[in-house]
Amino acid sequence: MSIHFTVSELTRDLLHSLGLDHERAPRPLNPEENLLLECYLAGHIPESAWRDYVFETPDLARHAKARRPSH
Repeated sequence: MSIHFTVSELTRDLLHSLGLDHERAPRPLNPEENLLLECYLAGHIPESAWRDYVFETPDLARHAKARRPSH
């Protein structure tokens, strides 16, 4: 027995905004977002402010994670 369903555009957008669509690569950052990421990685933006930015633009977190060295 299998269950099939269609995910609406709204649901896909919600999953994307929550960062739950891991199979999708992050979109390229615009110049302003790229500068913001560079400042964060250099330690010029506190974590509390960064969380606010990531809430608005989840792709920032994906780019930050990809750019950080693995331990």
